[in-house]
Amino acid sequence: MLSMRGIGKSFLGVRVLSGVDLDVTAGEVHAVVGENGAGKSTLMKIICGVHAPDEGSIEIDGRPVSFGHPLDAQRSGIAIIYQEFNLLPERTVAENVFLGREPVRRGLVDRAAMEEATARLLDELGEDSFGPRDPVKRLSVAQQQVVEIVKALSIDARLIVMDEPSAALAEHEVELLYRLIGRLRERGVAVVYISHRLREVFDLADRVTVLKDGSRVTTVPIGEVSSDELIRLMVGRDLGTYFPPRSAGAGEVRLSLRAAGNHKLRDIDLELRAGEIVGIAGLQGSGRSELAKAIFGAEPFTAGEMTPSRPRSVREGVAMGIGLVTEDRKAEGLALRQSVRDNALLVARAVGGAKGRNGVRDLLERVRLSPPRQEQEVRYLSGGNQQKVVLAKWMTMAPRVLLFDEPTRGVDVGAKAAIHDLMRELANDGMAIMMISSELPELIGMSDRIVVLRDGRIAGTLPAGPTEEAIMRLAAGEVA
Repeated sequence: MLSMRGIGKSFLGVRVLSGVDLDVTAGEVHAVVGENGAGKSTLMKIICGVHAPDEGSIEIDGRPVSFGHPLDAQRSGIAIIYQEFNLLPERTVAENVFLGREPVRRGLVDRAAMEEATARLLDELGEDSFGPRDPVKRLSVAQQQVVEIVKALSIDARLIVMDEPSAALAEHEVELLYRLIGRLRERGVAVVYISHRLREVFDLADRVTVLKDGSRVTTVPIGEVSSDELIRLMVGRDLGTYFPPRSAGAGEVRLSLRAAGNHKLRDIDLELRAGEIVGIAGLQGSGRSELAKAIFGAEPFTAGEMTPSRPRSVREGVAMGIGLVTEDRKAEGLALRQSVRDNALLVARAVGGAKGRNGVRDLLERVRLSPPRQEQEVRYLSGGNQQKVVLAKWMTMAPRVLLFDEPTRGVDVGAKAAIHDLMRELANDGMAIMMISSELPELIGMSDRIVVLRDGRIAGTLPAGPTEEAIMRLAAGEVA
């Protein structure tokens, strides 16, 4: 359906894409992977008419095309679903689906026709949990994603670009995404799937194209490449060096919980030791994030003991030397319209610490921020670099205990490796680290031991290097 040949693009003299080829066939799920800065977003925007290529050619069904505007791409049957949805929360599902294209009857918007067409598309996708009249603000993130797909189908899209479609989804919602993509494939719709999550790439894709530094490395059927090989193609090194070596041994107890609990947690017994990374596993709703927030003082414990003391607020938690890298860095970890420097100093200023320009520069270099420009607004950084700024923010206070909630969510494999290396460096320097992650390979590769939660309680503790099956048995309540 789509053929791109020799695509090149530069911005302000900086070469972003060079000689990139891409073919997509009807009914195919074609994954495009690569580190941040590899050129994925620019290539997708060229496909969708946001940017025009400086060189190269594009064909649809064998016919040359030239897109000067996203509407031109839409007329050729191409739609894109961005990571951050373009929906109006106060309007209904049908109003969002036909926004700007409302059917008209006798000079008025034909709501009945609009709702009927939306209902038909929802039915074709097998979605019956909401209807065309429901306000979008009442829908879950996964349901809003369905609305975006229905919008694309309503313009007769034959190729849909999905940019990190699972980044904001809970674990159980990813299953809905898989089902929807299966329905699109059955309809003959082509899907270009951009994701940092390699498991999804292997689950869904028919073929995968690897980009690196603005060039295409290879395009290969998914059955002919392993995850190790794919990582090597993306980052230029083997998976064997992806996770740093584990700690040689744990030191003194930095934090201890005994029968601790609150309205979401019960009877938590846990020790965090200097030099150790403790992984926290569990299904959605098991209490993982709630445990981190309770230790930090954001949702304090109301029962049991915590040594050295039980913080009653975030301020008390920080004063005790506890830091929390939150799950949602944009909403809870950063001031997006402020500079890198101001964000790096947020904690230091709150607790009365002082860090000069040189001190911040040293921290940014340690977290491997690339490039470490202090005055740039954080909102313009990649996800991986934003996460590194969050780390720098907490390192200004040299915490005794640092809690990570999904530390590498939405970052590319190269940035993941850098964050993993830094976490191990901090542990080796004597910090106690607790890491929550939904990615079992990450938990297994990084943790010195893994604590599994279920229904707000500890279901069991596993030594370093357990199998995924062992973790899931405890998480799901199955007996081995």
